[in-house]
Amino acid sequence: MSNRRTRIISTIVMLFIAGQLRSAMASDLPGPDGEEANHGKKVQVFILMGESNMLGFGRIEPQNRNGTLANLIQENGMYGHLIDDEGKWSERKDVRNVHVMCGKVMKNEWLGAQGKHIGPDLQFGYIMGHFHDEPVLILKSCTDNRSLGLDLLPPGSEQFEFEGRVYAGYKDTPSSWVKGEPKEVVNWYAGKQYDIDVSEAKRVLSDLSEFYPGYKDQGYDIAGFVFWQGHKDQNAAHASRYEQNLAQFIKTLRKEFHAPDAKFVCATIAFGGEELSGHGLTVANAQLAVSGEKGKYPEFKGNVMTIDARPFWIEEEYSPSGAGHYYNHNAETYMEVGNAFGWAMVDLLRRQ
Repeated sequence: MSNRRTRIISTIVMLFIAGQLRSAMASDLPGPDGEEANHGKKVQVFILMGESNMLGFGRIEPQNRNGTLANLIQENGMYGHLIDDEGKWSERKDVRNVHVMCGKVMKNEWLGAQGKHIGPDLQFGYIMGHFHDEPVLILKSCTDNRSLGLDLLPPGSEQFEFEGRVYAGYKDTPSSWVKGEPKEVVNWYAGKQYDIDVSEAKRVLSDLSEFYPGYKDQGYDIAGFVFWQGHKDQNAAHASRYEQNLAQFIKTLRKEFHAPDAKFVCATIAFGGEELSGHGLTVANAQLAVSGEKGKYPEFKGNVMTIDARPFWIEEEYSPSGAGHYYNHNAETYMEVGNAFGWAMVDLLRRQ
């Protein structure tokens, strides 16, 4: 256990030195003061998208199981800002946490550890609330098991050929077909989940008084986007196009929400940690490639950052389960990825 935590800390410190993170661990935030935000200022909106990674499956309970949030707090002394002086879950009254999914409002509450699971939005939201005097809206619009190469494929993406098959461009159906042969009829098209998720987020923004108590028509700014995804793209065809699709995704989202200056923070997939290989490694490298400091995309310099999440992978023996595709349900993974997201976003926002 000590070796694992030493590896995590050393990696985070290295990222801190590189300017990507502010703190070594996610445990040093002050607790919320219970005060509302200044409603005379515009709401700062952060739109979170992805698949199961972003949905979040870090277990909150029980306290006696390794890797749950309750265990990390009570047995390991971590994340003290998540509980109040009475030992109850704290809430940020200046950060609204909303999750919409396929026509349903899954969550519409003040930010805190509620329900059965947490995602990276919990720690990310605490950092945004700590950083901003303005009201903050964490707006998560995503569902499980969706690929960037098909379901989340952004507008403007074109067909391509790979190993004898034609793969769908935006609005094409089915996902792929043999050139010249009849296409299979399916009730889905490339980019449909992108359209759904964008539409759902816009619906929330069109009626902020429903989702942000105390909203006084002061308006909002799309301050940033956060993206964690990649599990379903671990196949040869989609992995080969992941970098191109992600760059297009970033550009298209900014156009969709009329937010050309909005910051974008991405995390790599991290299944197996440093043992990640094959198509998964191709996806992770593609995610790293779009980061602005790499210089490959000059227009992303100072406004796009990718954090490497592989150091935050925690083995099954220290986790609530062995469900690797859900990061073994380990709350620490989701908290530390959220921490990395948060301080990376702060870094970008300070460059404005």
